[in-house]
Amino acid sequence: MGLKNYEYDYLFKVVLIGDSGERYSAVTSAYYNGAVGALLVYDIAKQLTFENVERWLKELRYHADKNIVIMLVSNKSDLRHLRSVPTGEATSFAEANRLSFIETSAMDSTNVESAFQNILTETYRTISQRHVEEPDPCQESRINPIHIQQTHDHQNPQSNCCK
Repeated sequence: MGLKNYEYDYLFKVVLIGDSGERYSAVTSAYYNGAVGALLVYDIAKQLTFENVERWLKELRYHADKNIVIMLVSNKSDLRHLRSVPTGEATSFAEANRLSFIETSAMDSTNVESAFQNILTETYRTISQRHVEEPDPCQESRINPIHIQQTHDHQNPQSNCCK
């Protein structure tokens, strides 16, 4: 099975962060390099994973691009009977930190595709706005000014047209 060369209109790096194996560990800053989006995931059945979200968010904002799009993702929504993190608490945290929020279940695929579609759509919108607001300096250097010299109507000196 060989690698195929694909052509893309856009290629975005989206990182996935959160507690793994119920322990907090630092991720190297290289992991965040070039990331334009992040899914910050916690387990709805494990309060500690939600408590560590704040540390992950600080690390993300420290190492990643200042314009990175971040989505808070609660996982294991299929385990409603074991929920230890109320939806309202997560929603409040997301709003206070200007994050989008979605509840998912990797087990039954609930909202997993939506989470990726939402983060990619928001990332595209953010990058598009940034390119409109901040012109590429390389593009500006290729612009040659056009100088138009004033013309005079020698045929009719009385003409006031276009003055």
